[in-house]
Amino acid sequence: MIGLPPLASMFNSTGTAYAATPPRVGDAAAAEKPIETRFVLWFNGNGIPERYWIPTDEGSDYELTPCLAPLAAWRKDVHVLSGVDNAAASGRGNGHTNSMSGLMSGLDFTGRGAGGPSIDQIVAQKIGGDSRFRSLQIGVAQESFGESMQRNMSWAGYERALPPEMIPHRLFDRLFGAREEGWVNRKRSILDAVRADASTLEKTLPTDDKARVDEHLSTIRDLERSIAGLPPEYARVDPPDFDGDMKDWPRIARLQSDLLVQALAMRQTRVASYMLTKCQSLTRFPWLGYASARHHDYTHAPDKTAGADGADGIHVLRDICRWHVEEFAYLVGKLESVPEGDGTLFDHTSLIFVHEHAEANPHKNSGLAMLVAGGSNRLAKGAHTRITGTVGDVYVTVADEVVGAGIGKFPTATNKIGALLT
Repeated sequence: MIGLPPLASMFNSTGTAYAATPPRVGDAAAAEKPIETRFVLWFNGNGIPERYWIPTDEGSDYELTPCLAPLAAWRKDVHVLSGVDNAAASGRGNGHTNSMSGLMSGLDFTGRGAGGPSIDQIVAQKIGGDSRFRSLQIGVAQESFGESMQRNMSWAGYERALPPEMIPHRLFDRLFGAREEGWVNRKRSILDAVRADASTLEKTLPTDDKARVDEHLSTIRDLERSIAGLPPEYARVDPPDFDGDMKDWPRIARLQSDLLVQALAMRQTRVASYMLTKCQSLTRFPWLGYASARHHDYTHAPDKTAGADGADGIHVLRDICRWHVEEFAYLVGKLESVPEGDGTLFDHTSLIFVHEHAEANPHKNSGLAMLVAGGSNRLAKGAHTRITGTVGDVYVTVADEVVGAGIGKFPTATNKIGALLT
């Protein structure tokens, strides 16, 4: 089964979505409804080098830092926050596990997992019920290091992890309802199962929508081919003693982002989490030229790279974190490329980009940096703001005032962040 993308025929002249069911007689308002909002929580591990990540100036005229440079084309749609506190990160743990539990659930690390549901699941409980998937958990890096707290960002409840799907083959088959070994094993196209239906549908559509359906099906076929072209070992999860050094993570990251955009566009889900790298990440970065040590090693000993020490060594962290932001910018660009009603899919999606730390070496839990992005007119964008508040304050502000989820509360939230709202 392949869901349709947003078509012009689905919206009225003002860009409002038509209702799925006919209106009652005399009830004109029931014939249309606002386009639904989406929520994406995006994560990568090991914090940041603050000097290369956090802008010096506040307001709309701030200078993009080296790490944030990939967002230049979208700076008007992104709000950079700094000064955010992870108020529930002081409990037991190794500096990473307690930070991660506090960041995701607003509760102390239990010793085995998060102390309660993560923010994406709290939002999903409110707005995910009408979707095929209440939420999607997507990952990229296959690391087995550490405990459940390092390997998972989404939690259904107390110590109940929701592991990310890290295999593009499996995510594709899940989204498109695989039932036959033919396309599970890539021996034929998923389009073969719907080609006749698509042809019948296209005969009823106006020219613009016909082109949109053709483009949609071609994109899915391109995704199929890209996944089928991956090395065979990429189709499985490696054993627990695997070192996690997949050499082609940028390729996998973009496939996973493309699949996420398809899921949001086809209304498969309204809520997703995206785990680019794991908490306390042990990734190497051969595509950046940094493979002599792992990310976590670099954060604590930047002189691990040949010929670099002290301030020079932290350039490695600058380049690693810039790659993280490049992948986030790619997702933003893909969302913006999908027309929907009077705007784009990005206009109806709110994204929050988080790390488990601020400065990584001291496991710093005060003064975190976050990105909030989206096209909503309710969200204040295009600025850098130093706030006094917690990650919970940011979550509740975005979830309730921008997404409209009505979660009402989060364990570490006390006030909404006015600077995030127009």
